[in-house]
Amino acid sequence: MLRVAILGATGQLGSDLVESLEPSGGFEVVPLSHEQADCTQVESIRAALFSWRPHTVINCAAFVRVDDCEERAREAFEVNALGALNVARICAEVDACCVYISTDYVFDGAKQGPYVESDATCPINVYGASKLAGEHLVREAARRWLIFRVASLFGKSGARGKGGNFVEGVLAKARKGEPLRVVNDIQISPTYTRDAARVLCELLKNETTGVMHSANSGTCTWHEFAKAAVALCRLDVPVEAVSSAEYGTRARRPKNSALASERLDFSPPHWRDALRAYLIEKGYLSSSV
Repeated sequence: MLRVAILGATGQLGSDLVESLEPSGGFEVVPLSHEQADCTQVESIRAALFSWRPHTVINCAAFVRVDDCEERAREAFEVNALGALNVARICAEVDACCVYISTDYVFDGAKQGPYVESDATCPINVYGASKLAGEHLVREAARRWLIFRVASLFGKSGARGKGGNFVEGVLAKARKGEPLRVVNDIQISPTYTRDAARVLCELLKNETTGVMHSANSGTCTWHEFAKAAVALCRLDVPVEAVSSAEYGTRARRPKNSALASERLDFSPPHWRDALRAYLIEKGYLSSSV
């Protein structure tokens, strides 16, 4: 049985990874919270990993607030880059495969169509740059590594650093009758964390290494995604389309950050099906609808 340690196990993706790996067979899961293993403190990581001696370490720990990263660049790099290096180095010491969770924001958005694993990276904001630095450091420091890029995550636990997820924010406003203004000029690949966790589970079973992308199939704008969530929940609330320039954010966003994979031998569920499954999981929809 392969022992898998998950850093950031209480987060949005981490919690679904724990649930997906535990019943899948062949894995012993060691969930580690920030308090148990702080990636910015090398001795904290060393103590946790030497205690458990895992076969694989999944590093879900990250500073994910994209706009805050612009003003807190030092912290972003300490967590997303130097923290990744700390984990990768200790993985090498205990001979564990280092799985680093990365992002669609390592790309600049200039491509027409989804980005695949072989496309050149070129981040345009601090968050993306810090995550790409983490990728490079993991490649250099770990003996065995898997860089697992995901995009536009939504899951039942919500992102701890963001106070929820996009779908929850949209539905909360819609229920209150508040106006919804959502960006319509950025292409994304909405990704259900449960589906991403299942993909990663399969990759671990096959001991896959290198760079892999995981996103639900199909692409849309944030506006289309919001409209779909509101419509599925049968909320009679208009969703106004606005440009990213009009909406205004501190960090630049890629105009296209959709992901696809040229390495996976199966196609993940479409994002609309994933959204419906998520709403059922959260109790917003009946499975019979």
